[in-house]
Amino acid sequence: MSAAAPPPSSANQADAIVIGTGLAGLVATAELIAAGKHVILVEQEPETNLGGQAHWSFGGLFLIDSPEQRRLGVHDSLELATQDWFGTAGFDRPEDHWPRRWAEAYLDFASGEKRAWLHEQGVRFFPVVGWAERGGYGAIGHGNSVPRFHITWGTGPGVVAPFVRRVNEGVANGLVTARFRHRVDELLTEDGAVVGVRGSVLVPSGAGRGEPTSREVVGEFSFHAPTVLVASGGIGGNHDLVRAQWPERLGTPPATMLSGVPAHVDGRMLGISERAGGHLINGDRMWHYVEGITNWDPIWPQHGIRILPGPSSLWFDATGNRLPVPLFPGFDTLGTLRHLRSTGHDHSWFVLTQQIIEKEFALSGSEQNPDLTGKDLGLLAKRIGPGAPGPVEAFKEHGVDFVVADTITELVAGMQALTPDTPIDAARVIAEVEARDREIENPFTKDLQITALRGARNYRGDKLIRVAAPHRLLDPKAGPLIAVKLHVLTRKSLGGLETDLDSRVLGADGSPVPGLYAAGEAAGFGGGGVHGYRALEGTFLGGCIFSGRTAGRAMGAR
Repeated sequence: MSAAAPPPSSANQADAIVIGTGLAGLVATAELIAAGKHVILVEQEPETNLGGQAHWSFGGLFLIDSPEQRRLGVHDSLELATQDWFGTAGFDRPEDHWPRRWAEAYLDFASGEKRAWLHEQGVRFFPVVGWAERGGYGAIGHGNSVPRFHITWGTGPGVVAPFVRRVNEGVANGLVTARFRHRVDELLTEDGAVVGVRGSVLVPSGAGRGEPTSREVVGEFSFHAPTVLVASGGIGGNHDLVRAQWPERLGTPPATMLSGVPAHVDGRMLGISERAGGHLINGDRMWHYVEGITNWDPIWPQHGIRILPGPSSLWFDATGNRLPVPLFPGFDTLGTLRHLRSTGHDHSWFVLTQQIIEKEFALSGSEQNPDLTGKDLGLLAKRIGPGAPGPVEAFKEHGVDFVVADTITELVAGMQALTPDTPIDAARVIAEVEARDREIENPFTKDLQITALRGARNYRGDKLIRVAAPHRLLDPKAGPLIAVKLHVLTRKSLGGLETDLDSRVLGADGSPVPGLYAAGEAAGFGGGGVHGYRALEGTFLGGCIFSGRTAGRAMGAR
Protein backbone atom coordinates (compact mmCIF):
# COMPACT_ATOMS: atom_id res chain seq x y z
CA MET A 1 0.00 0.00 0.00
CA SER A 2 1.21 3.54 -0.60
CA ALA A 3 3.24 5.09 2.18
CA ALA A 4 1.46 6.30 5.30
CA ALA A 5 -1.94 4.95 4.24
CA PRO A 6 -4.12 4.72 7.34
CA PRO A 7 -5.67 1.33 8.11
CA PRO A 8 -9.22 0.87 6.82
CA SER A 9 -12.15 1.20 9.19
CA SER A 10 -15.86 0.60 8.81
CA ALA A 11 -16.30 4.27 7.91
CA ASN A 12 -13.86 4.20 5.02
CA GLN A 13 -14.20 0.60 3.85
CA ALA A 14 -16.64 -0.65 1.22
CA ASP A 15 -17.12 -3.37 -1.38
CA ALA A 16 -16.53 -0.89 -4.20
CA ILE A 17 -15.48 2.70 -4.78
CA VAL A 18 -16.88 4.66 -7.72
CA ILE A 19 -15.04 7.83 -8.74
CA GLY A 20 -17.37 10.23 -10.51
CA THR A 21 -21.10 10.93 -10.33
CA GLY A 22 -21.68 11.32 -14.06
CA LEU A 23 -23.89 8.93 -16.00
CA ALA A 24 -21.39 6.05 -16.15
CA GLY A 25 -20.70 6.26 -12.43
CA LEU A 26 -24.38 6.42 -11.55
CA VAL A 27 -25.26 3.45 -13.77
CA ALA A 28 -22.42 1.39 -12.32
CA THR A 29 -23.45 2.30 -8.77
CA ALA A 30 -27.04 1.33 -9.51
CA GLU A 31 -25.86 -2.09 -10.70
CA LEU A 32 -23.66 -2.52 -7.64
CA ILE A 33 -26.65 -1.72 -5.43
CA ALA A 34 -28.65 -4.37 -7.28
CA ALA A 35 -25.88 -6.84 -6.43
CA GLY A 36 -26.15 -5.91 -2.74
CA LYS A 37 -22.74 -4.25 -2.58
CA HIS A 38 -21.72 -1.37 -0.33
CA VAL A 39 -20.41 1.53 -2.41
CA ILE A 40 -18.51 4.71 -1.62
CA LEU A 41 -19.31 7.26 -4.32
CA VAL A 42 -16.58 9.92 -4.61
CA GLU A 43 -16.99 13.25 -6.44
CA GLN A 44 -14.83 16.40 -6.40
CA GLU A 45 -17.76 18.70 -7.24
CA PRO A 46 -20.78 19.53 -5.03
CA GLU A 47 -23.97 17.49 -5.17
CA THR A 48 -25.48 20.07 -7.55
CA ASN A 49 -23.43 18.44 -10.33
CA LEU A 50 -24.98 14.99 -9.91
CA GLY A 51 -25.33 13.49 -13.38
CA GLY A 52 -22.27 15.22 -14.80
CA GLN A 53 -22.20 16.09 -18.49
CA ALA A 54 -25.16 13.87 -19.29
CA HIS A 55 -27.42 16.33 -17.46
CA TRP A 56 -26.46 19.09 -19.91
CA SER A 57 -26.92 16.94 -22.99
CA PHE A 58 -29.67 16.90 -25.59
CA GLY A 59 -30.35 13.32 -24.53
CA GLY A 60 -29.71 11.67 -27.89
CA LEU A 61 -29.35 7.90 -27.87
CA PHE A 62 -28.27 5.61 -30.72
CA LEU A 63 -30.74 2.77 -31.29
CA ILE A 64 -31.00 0.26 -34.11
CA ASP A 65 -34.30 -0.85 -35.69
CA SER A 66 -36.42 0.79 -33.02
CA PRO A 67 -40.22 1.15 -33.04
CA GLU A 68 -39.70 4.90 -33.48
CA GLN A 69 -37.67 4.30 -36.63
CA ARG A 70 -40.14 1.81 -38.05
CA ARG A 71 -43.11 4.12 -37.49
CA LEU A 72 -41.32 6.74 -39.59
CA GLY A 73 -40.56 4.32 -42.40
CA VAL A 74 -36.88 3.90 -41.50
CA HIS A 75 -35.52 0.45 -42.27
CA ASP A 76 -32.49 -0.25 -40.08
CA SER A 77 -30.60 -3.40 -39.15
CA LEU A 78 -27.62 -4.57 -37.13
CA GLU A 79 -25.78 -5.27 -40.38
CA LEU A 80 -26.31 -1.73 -41.68
CA ALA A 81 -25.40 -0.15 -38.34
CA THR A 82 -22.24 -2.29 -38.14
CA GLN A 83 -21.29 -1.16 -41.64
CA ASP A 84 -21.77 2.46 -40.59
CA TRP A 85 -19.94 2.11 -37.26
CA PHE A 86 -16.85 0.40 -38.63
CA GLY A 87 -16.76 2.62 -41.72
CA THR A 88 -16.83 5.60 -39.39
CA ALA A 89 -14.41 4.29 -36.74
CA GLY A 90 -11.63 3.39 -39.16
CA PHE A 91 -9.93 1.08 -36.66
CA ASP A 92 -6.33 0.65 -37.83
CA ARG A 93 -4.08 0.19 -34.78
CA PRO A 94 -2.95 -2.84 -32.77
CA GLU A 95 -4.47 -1.20 -29.67
CA ASP A 96 -7.85 -1.19 -31.41
CA HIS A 97 -8.33 -4.85 -30.43
CA TRP A 98 -10.52 -4.11 -27.39
CA PRO A 99 -12.24 -1.07 -28.94
CA ARG A 100 -13.32 -3.30 -31.85
CA ARG A 101 -14.73 -5.89 -29.48
CA TRP A 102 -16.49 -3.19 -27.46
CA ALA A 103 -17.99 -1.83 -30.69
CA GLU A 104 -19.37 -5.25 -31.58
CA ALA A 105 -20.79 -5.70 -28.09
CA TYR A 106 -22.31 -2.21 -28.05
CA LEU A 107 -23.94 -2.70 -31.46
CA ASP A 108 -25.50 -5.93 -30.18
CA PHE A 109 -26.78 -3.99 -27.14
CA ALA A 110 -28.14 -1.10 -29.25
CA SER A 111 -29.97 -3.48 -31.58
CA GLY A 112 -31.13 -5.76 -28.78
CA GLU A 113 -32.00 -5.08 -25.16
CA LYS A 114 -30.93 -1.45 -24.90
CA ARG A 115 -34.30 0.17 -25.62
CA ALA A 116 -36.30 -2.32 -23.56
CA TRP A 117 -33.89 -2.07 -20.64
CA LEU A 118 -33.96 1.73 -20.69
CA HIS A 119 -37.76 1.66 -20.97
CA GLU A 120 -37.78 -0.56 -17.89
CA GLN A 121 -35.75 2.11 -16.10
CA GLY A 122 -38.34 4.73 -17.04
CA VAL A 123 -36.72 6.31 -20.11
CA ARG A 124 -39.08 7.40 -22.90
CA PHE A 125 -38.38 8.77 -26.36
CA PHE A 126 -39.57 11.65 -28.52
CA PRO A 127 -41.31 10.08 -31.55
CA VAL A 128 -39.25 11.84 -34.26
CA VAL A 129 -35.81 10.26 -34.76
CA GLY A 130 -33.02 12.66 -35.75
CA TRP A 131 -30.52 12.09 -38.55
CA ALA A 132 -27.08 13.20 -37.36
CA GLU A 133 -23.64 12.72 -38.96
CA ARG A 134 -24.98 11.96 -42.43
CA GLY A 135 -21.55 11.31 -43.92
CA GLY A 136 -21.51 11.72 -47.68
CA TYR A 137 -18.52 9.56 -48.69
CA GLY A 138 -20.16 6.38 -49.96
CA ALA A 139 -21.80 3.32 -48.47
CA ILE A 140 -18.79 2.03 -46.54
CA GLY A 141 -17.55 5.45 -45.42
CA HIS A 142 -18.33 7.69 -42.47
CA GLY A 143 -21.85 8.47 -41.35
CA ASN A 144 -25.30 7.20 -40.46
CA SER A 145 -27.08 5.70 -43.46
CA VAL A 146 -30.41 6.21 -41.72
CA PRO A 147 -31.76 8.34 -38.83
CA ARG A 148 -30.75 6.82 -35.47
CA PHE A 149 -30.61 9.81 -33.06
CA HIS A 150 -33.37 9.09 -30.53
CA ILE A 151 -34.10 12.10 -28.33
CA THR A 152 -34.98 11.23 -24.75
CA TRP A 153 -38.24 12.70 -23.48
CA GLY A 154 -36.77 14.95 -20.81
CA THR A 155 -33.39 15.30 -22.65
CA GLY A 156 -30.27 14.72 -20.54
CA PRO A 157 -32.03 14.96 -17.17
CA GLY A 158 -34.48 12.35 -18.43
CA VAL A 159 -31.61 9.96 -19.14
CA VAL A 160 -30.00 10.58 -15.76
CA ALA A 161 -33.13 10.54 -13.58
CA PRO A 162 -33.72 6.76 -13.29
CA PHE A 163 -30.17 6.15 -12.15
CA VAL A 164 -30.19 9.08 -9.70
CA ARG A 165 -33.34 7.54 -8.23
CA ARG A 166 -31.71 4.12 -7.89
CA VAL A 167 -28.60 5.61 -6.28
CA ASN A 168 -30.69 7.66 -3.86
CA GLU A 169 -32.51 4.50 -2.89
CA GLY A 170 -29.12 2.94 -2.21
CA VAL A 171 -28.21 5.87 0.02
CA ALA A 172 -31.50 5.50 1.90
CA ASN A 173 -30.92 1.76 2.30
CA GLY A 174 -27.42 2.24 3.64
CA LEU A 175 -25.68 0.66 0.64
CA VAL A 176 -24.23 3.91 -0.75
CA THR A 177 -22.14 6.54 0.99
CA ALA A 178 -21.82 9.66 -1.20
CA ARG A 179 -18.75 11.84 -0.63
CA PHE A 180 -18.99 15.11 -2.53
CA ARG A 181 -16.13 17.63 -2.58
CA HIS A 182 -13.73 14.71 -2.23
CA ARG A 183 -11.02 14.90 -4.90
CA VAL A 184 -9.04 11.74 -5.58
CA ASP A 185 -5.30 12.44 -5.82
CA GLU A 186 -3.99 8.88 -5.77
CA LEU A 187 -5.08 5.29 -6.30
CA LEU A 188 -3.78 3.15 -3.42
CA THR A 189 -2.01 -0.04 -4.46
CA GLU A 190 -0.79 -3.15 -2.70
CA ASP A 191 1.25 -5.83 -4.46
CA GLY A 192 0.20 -4.37 -7.84
CA ALA A 193 -3.52 -4.34 -7.01
CA VAL A 194 -5.61 -1.22 -6.57
CA VAL A 195 -7.11 -1.34 -3.08
CA GLY A 196 -8.47 2.15 -2.52
CA VAL A 197 -8.14 5.88 -3.03
CA ARG A 198 -6.55 8.77 -1.23
CA GLY A 199 -7.29 12.46 -1.76
CA SER A 200 -8.16 15.93 -0.61
CA VAL A 201 -11.36 17.19 0.95
CA LEU A 202 -12.22 20.47 -0.78
CA VAL A 203 -13.91 23.40 0.91
CA PRO A 204 -17.72 23.13 0.80
CA SER A 205 -19.28 24.95 -2.14
CA GLY A 206 -22.71 26.40 -2.79
CA ALA A 207 -22.00 26.80 -6.50
CA GLY A 208 -24.75 25.90 -8.90
CA ARG A 209 -24.50 23.12 -11.46
CA GLY A 210 -21.58 23.69 -13.82
CA GLU A 211 -20.29 26.77 -12.05
CA PRO A 212 -16.58 26.95 -11.13
CA THR A 213 -15.72 25.78 -7.61
CA SER A 214 -12.82 26.40 -5.26
CA ARG A 215 -9.86 24.04 -5.09
CA GLU A 216 -9.02 25.05 -1.51
CA VAL A 217 -8.13 21.94 0.51
CA VAL A 218 -9.54 21.61 4.03
CA GLY A 219 -8.71 17.98 4.80
CA GLU A 220 -7.59 14.56 3.60
CA PHE A 221 -9.27 11.18 3.19
CA SER A 222 -8.58 7.60 2.24
CA PHE A 223 -11.12 4.91 1.35
CA HIS A 224 -10.51 1.22 0.78
CA ALA A 225 -12.25 -1.40 -1.34
CA PRO A 226 -11.30 -4.46 -3.40
CA THR A 227 -12.65 -2.79 -6.56
CA VAL A 228 -12.33 0.82 -7.74
CA LEU A 229 -14.10 2.28 -10.77
CA VAL A 230 -12.75 5.34 -12.60
CA ALA A 231 -15.74 7.12 -14.16
CA SER A 232 -14.33 10.63 -14.04
CA GLY A 233 -14.97 11.80 -17.61
CA GLY A 234 -12.65 13.33 -20.17
CA ILE A 235 -10.51 16.38 -20.84
CA GLY A 236 -12.78 18.88 -22.63
CA GLY A 237 -12.60 21.52 -19.90
CA ASN A 238 -8.79 21.51 -19.95
CA HIS A 239 -7.80 23.37 -23.13
CA ASP A 240 -4.08 22.95 -22.42
CA LEU A 241 -4.49 19.17 -22.34
CA VAL A 242 -6.69 19.24 -25.45
CA ARG A 243 -3.97 21.14 -27.31
CA ALA A 244 -1.24 18.83 -25.99
CA GLN A 245 -3.09 15.77 -27.37
CA TRP A 246 -4.28 17.46 -30.59
CA PRO A 247 -3.35 15.20 -33.55
CA GLU A 248 -1.42 16.43 -36.59
CA ARG A 249 -4.09 14.99 -38.90
CA LEU A 250 -6.49 17.69 -37.65
CA GLY A 251 -4.01 20.48 -38.30
CA THR A 252 -2.83 22.93 -35.67
CA PRO A 253 -5.01 23.35 -32.57
CA PRO A 254 -7.06 26.57 -32.46
CA ALA A 255 -5.64 29.52 -30.57
CA THR A 256 -9.11 30.14 -29.17
CA MET A 257 -11.83 27.61 -28.41
CA LEU A 258 -15.11 27.52 -26.56
CA SER A 259 -15.81 24.93 -23.87
CA GLY A 260 -18.71 22.58 -24.28
CA VAL A 261 -18.16 21.22 -20.77
CA PRO A 262 -17.46 22.83 -17.35
CA ALA A 263 -13.93 23.52 -16.15
CA HIS A 264 -13.90 20.54 -13.78
CA VAL A 265 -13.79 18.16 -16.77
CA ASP A 266 -10.03 18.27 -16.44
CA GLY A 267 -8.71 14.76 -17.14
CA ARG A 268 -6.89 14.50 -13.79
CA MET A 269 -7.91 10.91 -13.12
CA LEU A 270 -6.41 9.66 -16.38
CA GLY A 271 -2.87 10.46 -15.28
CA ILE A 272 -3.58 9.22 -11.76
CA SER A 273 -4.84 5.91 -13.17
CA GLU A 274 -1.81 5.62 -15.43
CA ARG A 275 0.50 6.02 -12.43
CA ALA A 276 -1.34 3.11 -10.78
CA GLY A 277 -0.59 0.89 -13.77
CA GLY A 278 -3.44 1.63 -16.18
CA HIS A 279 -2.72 1.85 -19.92
CA LEU A 280 -3.92 4.97 -21.76
CA ILE A 281 -4.52 4.57 -25.49
CA ASN A 282 -5.81 6.65 -28.39
CA GLY A 283 -5.32 9.97 -26.62
CA ASP A 284 -5.02 11.68 -30.02
CA ARG A 285 -8.58 10.72 -30.91
CA MET A 286 -11.02 13.40 -29.88
CA TRP A 287 -14.41 14.86 -30.79
CA HIS A 288 -14.85 18.61 -30.98
CA TYR A 289 -17.58 20.53 -32.76
CA VAL A 290 -17.20 23.30 -35.33
CA GLU A 291 -20.65 24.85 -34.86
CA GLY A 292 -20.01 26.42 -31.44
CA ILE A 293 -21.46 29.81 -30.52
CA THR A 294 -20.62 31.96 -27.52
CA ASN A 295 -23.18 31.55 -24.76
CA TRP A 296 -24.69 34.97 -24.07
CA ASP A 297 -25.70 33.74 -20.60
CA PRO A 298 -22.70 31.59 -19.57
CA ILE A 299 -22.46 29.20 -16.64
CA TRP A 300 -18.83 28.08 -16.86
CA PRO A 301 -15.70 29.74 -18.31
CA GLN A 302 -15.66 30.10 -22.13
CA HIS A 303 -19.09 28.49 -22.18
CA GLY A 304 -20.18 27.60 -25.70
CA ILE A 305 -23.30 26.03 -27.13
CA ARG A 306 -23.39 23.82 -30.20
CA ILE A 307 -25.84 24.47 -33.01
CA LEU A 308 -27.44 21.24 -34.20
CA PRO A 309 -27.98 22.38 -37.79
CA GLY A 310 -30.21 21.16 -40.54
CA PRO A 311 -28.67 20.84 -44.02
CA SER A 312 -29.74 24.12 -45.68
CA SER A 313 -27.34 26.80 -44.38
CA LEU A 314 -24.44 27.72 -46.64
CA TRP A 315 -21.12 27.18 -44.88
CA PHE A 316 -18.20 29.54 -45.52
CA ASP A 317 -14.72 29.67 -44.09
CA ALA A 318 -13.49 32.82 -42.36
CA THR A 319 -12.54 34.54 -45.63
CA GLY A 320 -15.69 33.71 -47.57
CA ASN A 321 -14.90 30.46 -49.38
CA ARG A 322 -17.73 27.94 -49.43
CA LEU A 323 -16.78 24.65 -47.80
CA PRO A 324 -16.22 21.72 -50.18
CA VAL A 325 -18.47 18.70 -50.72
CA PRO A 326 -19.61 16.93 -48.54
CA LEU A 327 -18.89 19.33 -45.69
CA PHE A 328 -22.47 20.49 -45.33
CA PRO A 329 -24.08 21.24 -41.95
CA GLY A 330 -24.67 17.99 -40.06
CA PHE A 331 -22.64 15.70 -42.32
CA ASP A 332 -19.08 15.21 -41.05
CA THR A 333 -17.97 16.91 -37.84
CA LEU A 334 -14.29 15.97 -37.84
CA GLY A 335 -13.91 16.22 -41.61
CA THR A 336 -15.12 19.80 -41.35
CA LEU A 337 -12.83 20.46 -38.39
CA ARG A 338 -9.83 19.16 -40.33
CA HIS A 339 -10.66 21.33 -43.35
CA LEU A 340 -11.22 24.47 -41.31
CA ARG A 341 -7.93 24.00 -39.42
CA SER A 342 -6.19 24.13 -42.80
CA THR A 343 -7.53 27.64 -43.47
CA GLY A 344 -5.44 29.33 -40.79
CA HIS A 345 -8.47 30.76 -38.98
CA ASP A 346 -10.34 29.70 -35.84
CA HIS A 347 -13.85 30.55 -37.04
CA SER A 348 -16.23 29.98 -39.94
CA TRP A 349 -19.72 31.18 -40.96
CA PHE A 350 -23.22 29.94 -41.60
CA VAL A 351 -25.33 32.06 -43.97
CA LEU A 352 -29.06 31.39 -43.87
CA THR A 353 -32.53 32.91 -43.64
CA GLN A 354 -35.09 33.39 -40.93
CA GLN A 355 -37.10 30.59 -42.55
CA ILE A 356 -34.15 28.24 -42.15
CA ILE A 357 -33.34 29.20 -38.56
CA GLU A 358 -36.96 28.65 -37.56
CA LYS A 359 -37.01 25.08 -38.80
CA GLU A 360 -33.43 23.89 -38.75
CA PHE A 361 -31.65 25.38 -35.76
CA ALA A 362 -31.66 23.40 -32.55
CA LEU A 363 -29.25 24.11 -29.72
CA SER A 364 -27.53 21.27 -27.94
CA GLY A 365 -28.16 21.16 -24.23
CA SER A 366 -30.99 20.39 -21.86
CA GLU A 367 -31.25 24.02 -20.74
CA GLN A 368 -31.63 25.17 -24.36
CA ASN A 369 -34.64 22.91 -24.97
CA PRO A 370 -37.16 23.70 -22.23
CA ASP A 371 -40.01 22.03 -24.13
CA LEU A 372 -38.31 18.63 -24.39
CA THR A 373 -36.54 18.88 -21.05
CA GLY A 374 -39.67 19.99 -19.21
CA LYS A 375 -41.90 17.57 -21.15
CA ASP A 376 -44.07 20.57 -22.05
CA LEU A 377 -46.41 19.56 -24.87
CA GLY A 378 -47.77 23.07 -25.33
CA LEU A 379 -44.32 24.54 -25.75
CA LEU A 380 -43.30 21.62 -27.95
CA ALA A 381 -46.18 22.31 -30.35
CA LYS A 382 -44.64 25.68 -31.15
CA ARG A 383 -41.75 23.91 -32.91
CA ILE A 384 -43.96 23.13 -35.87
CA GLY A 385 -45.55 26.59 -35.91
CA PRO A 386 -44.09 29.89 -37.12
CA GLY A 387 -41.10 31.40 -35.38
CA ALA A 388 -37.89 29.93 -34.05
CA PRO A 389 -37.73 28.25 -30.62
CA GLY A 390 -37.38 30.81 -27.84
CA PRO A 391 -33.76 29.94 -26.94
CA VAL A 392 -32.71 30.24 -30.60
CA GLU A 393 -34.35 33.66 -30.91
CA ALA A 394 -32.65 34.69 -27.67
CA PHE A 395 -29.26 33.86 -29.16
CA LYS A 396 -30.15 35.73 -32.36
CA GLU A 397 -31.07 38.78 -30.28
CA HIS A 398 -28.35 38.69 -27.61
CA GLY A 399 -25.59 36.49 -29.02
CA VAL A 400 -22.35 38.15 -30.08
CA ASP A 401 -21.94 35.78 -33.03
CA PHE A 402 -25.13 36.70 -34.94
CA VAL A 403 -25.50 39.19 -37.79
CA VAL A 404 -28.96 40.01 -39.15
CA ALA A 405 -29.60 42.07 -42.30
CA ASP A 406 -32.17 42.63 -45.03
CA THR A 407 -29.73 42.44 -47.96
CA ILE A 408 -26.74 40.27 -48.75
CA THR A 409 -24.50 43.34 -49.09
CA GLU A 410 -25.47 44.53 -45.61
CA LEU A 411 -25.03 41.01 -44.24
CA VAL A 412 -21.47 40.63 -45.54
CA ALA A 413 -20.64 44.10 -44.24
CA GLY A 414 -21.89 43.03 -40.82
CA MET A 415 -19.79 39.86 -40.97
CA GLN A 416 -16.73 41.95 -41.78
CA ALA A 417 -17.47 44.36 -38.95
CA LEU A 418 -17.62 41.41 -36.54
CA THR A 419 -14.20 40.13 -37.71
CA PRO A 420 -12.25 43.25 -38.76
CA ASP A 421 -8.88 41.47 -38.70
CA THR A 422 -9.96 38.78 -41.19
CA PRO A 423 -10.72 40.12 -44.70
CA ILE A 424 -13.84 38.56 -46.21
CA ASP A 425 -14.16 38.23 -49.99
CA ALA A 426 -17.56 39.90 -50.18
CA ALA A 427 -17.89 39.41 -53.93
CA ARG A 428 -17.29 35.68 -53.58
CA VAL A 429 -19.86 35.26 -50.79
CA ILE A 430 -22.46 37.17 -52.81
CA ALA A 431 -21.66 35.17 -55.96
CA GLU A 432 -22.03 31.87 -54.09
CA VAL A 433 -25.40 32.88 -52.64
CA GLU A 434 -26.71 34.10 -56.00
CA ALA A 435 -25.46 30.97 -57.79
CA ARG A 436 -27.06 28.72 -55.20
CA ASP A 437 -30.36 30.61 -55.62
CA ARG A 438 -30.32 30.00 -59.39
CA GLU A 439 -29.88 26.28 -58.75
CA ILE A 440 -32.66 26.08 -56.16
CA GLU A 441 -35.23 27.41 -58.64
CA ASN A 442 -34.59 24.50 -61.00
CA PRO A 443 -35.78 20.93 -60.36
CA PHE A 444 -32.37 19.80 -61.59
CA THR A 445 -29.09 20.81 -60.01
CA LYS A 446 -25.37 20.10 -59.88
CA ASP A 447 -25.17 21.50 -56.34
CA LEU A 448 -24.94 18.42 -54.13
CA GLN A 449 -26.07 20.33 -51.03
CA ILE A 450 -29.37 21.08 -52.75
CA THR A 451 -29.65 17.42 -53.74
CA ALA A 452 -28.98 16.45 -50.12
CA LEU A 453 -31.58 18.75 -48.60
CA ARG A 454 -34.19 17.63 -51.13
CA GLY A 455 -33.33 14.04 -50.27
CA ALA A 456 -33.60 14.81 -46.56
CA ARG A 457 -37.18 15.97 -47.01
CA ASN A 458 -38.05 12.51 -48.30
CA TYR A 459 -37.73 11.45 -44.66
CA ARG A 460 -40.91 12.33 -42.78
CA GLY A 461 -39.10 13.35 -39.61
CA ASP A 462 -36.92 15.86 -41.44
CA LYS A 463 -39.79 17.28 -43.46
CA LEU A 464 -41.94 17.69 -40.35
CA ILE A 465 -39.58 19.50 -37.98
CA ARG A 466 -36.00 19.55 -39.25
CA VAL A 467 -35.51 20.69 -42.88
CA ALA A 468 -36.94 23.90 -44.32
CA ALA A 469 -38.68 23.87 -47.66
CA PRO A 470 -36.07 24.68 -50.34
CA HIS A 471 -36.15 28.39 -51.16
CA ARG A 472 -33.96 31.20 -52.42
CA LEU A 473 -31.82 32.75 -49.70
CA LEU A 474 -32.41 36.16 -51.27
CA ASP A 475 -36.19 35.78 -51.31
CA PRO A 476 -37.42 38.68 -49.12
CA LYS A 477 -40.34 36.53 -47.91
CA ALA A 478 -37.82 34.10 -46.34
CA GLY A 479 -35.83 36.84 -44.62
CA PRO A 480 -34.19 38.50 -42.95
CA LEU A 481 -30.77 37.10 -43.82
CA ILE A 482 -28.66 35.77 -40.96
CA ALA A 483 -24.96 35.02 -40.58
CA VAL A 484 -23.59 33.11 -37.61
CA LYS A 485 -19.93 33.13 -36.61
CA LEU A 486 -18.93 29.61 -35.58
CA HIS A 487 -16.16 28.52 -33.22
CA VAL A 488 -14.47 25.24 -32.31
CA LEU A 489 -16.18 23.82 -29.24
CA THR A 490 -14.36 21.27 -27.09
CA ARG A 491 -16.39 18.23 -26.10
CA LYS A 492 -15.30 14.58 -25.91
CA SER A 493 -12.21 12.41 -25.56
CA LEU A 494 -12.49 9.36 -27.80
CA GLY A 495 -9.52 7.57 -26.21
CA GLY A 496 -8.87 6.63 -22.60
CA LEU A 497 -8.04 3.75 -20.29
CA GLU A 498 -7.82 0.44 -22.12
CA THR A 499 -10.38 -2.04 -20.77
CA ASP A 500 -11.46 -5.59 -21.53
CA LEU A 501 -15.11 -6.60 -21.98
CA ASP A 502 -15.56 -6.70 -18.18
CA SER A 503 -14.40 -3.05 -17.92
CA ARG A 504 -11.21 -4.15 -16.16
CA VAL A 505 -8.40 -1.66 -16.78
CA LEU A 506 -5.47 -3.25 -18.59
CA GLY A 507 -1.81 -2.52 -18.02
CA ALA A 508 0.76 -1.86 -20.73
CA ASP A 509 1.41 -5.62 -20.93
CA GLY A 510 -2.25 -6.31 -21.69
CA SER A 511 -3.09 -7.95 -18.38
CA PRO A 512 -5.75 -6.55 -16.02
CA VAL A 513 -4.68 -4.28 -13.18
CA PRO A 514 -6.27 -6.11 -10.22
CA GLY A 515 -9.10 -4.18 -8.64
CA LEU A 516 -9.18 -1.34 -11.21
CA TYR A 517 -12.10 -0.71 -13.57
CA ALA A 518 -13.04 2.18 -15.89
CA ALA A 519 -16.21 3.28 -17.66
CA GLY A 520 -17.63 6.16 -19.64
CA GLU A 521 -15.44 8.79 -21.25
CA ALA A 522 -12.48 7.88 -19.04
CA ALA A 523 -12.44 4.53 -20.86
CA GLY A 524 -13.06 5.99 -24.31
CA PHE A 525 -16.70 4.89 -23.75
CA GLY A 526 -15.42 1.30 -23.73
CA GLY A 527 -12.15 -0.46 -24.44
CA GLY A 528 -10.16 2.77 -24.61
CA GLY A 529 -11.81 4.03 -27.78
CA VAL A 530 -14.99 2.31 -28.96
CA HIS A 531 -15.59 5.03 -31.58
CA GLY A 532 -12.21 4.80 -33.28
CA TYR A 533 -11.47 8.06 -35.08
CA ARG A 534 -15.06 9.31 -35.41
CA ALA A 535 -18.46 8.92 -33.81
CA LEU A 536 -21.99 8.48 -35.16
CA GLU A 537 -23.68 10.74 -32.55
CA GLY A 538 -26.11 9.55 -29.92
CA THR A 539 -23.32 7.16 -28.97
CA PHE A 540 -21.72 9.04 -26.07
CA LEU A 541 -24.55 8.73 -23.54
CA GLY A 542 -25.14 5.17 -24.71
CA GLY A 543 -21.46 4.38 -24.27
CA CYS A 544 -21.61 5.69 -20.70
CA ILE A 545 -24.69 3.60 -20.00
CA PHE A 546 -23.31 0.40 -21.54
CA SER A 547 -19.82 0.63 -20.06
CA GLY A 548 -21.16 1.73 -16.67
CA ARG A 549 -23.61 -1.16 -16.60
CA THR A 550 -20.88 -3.59 -17.65
CA ALA A 551 -18.50 -2.33 -14.99
CA GLY A 552 -21.12 -2.38 -12.24
CA ARG A 553 -22.16 -5.91 -13.04
CA ALA A 554 -18.58 -7.17 -13.28
CA MET A 555 -17.62 -5.53 -9.97
CA GLY A 556 -20.83 -6.76 -8.36
CA ALA A 557 -20.06 -10.35 -9.35
CA ARG A 558 -16.78 -10.38 -7.41
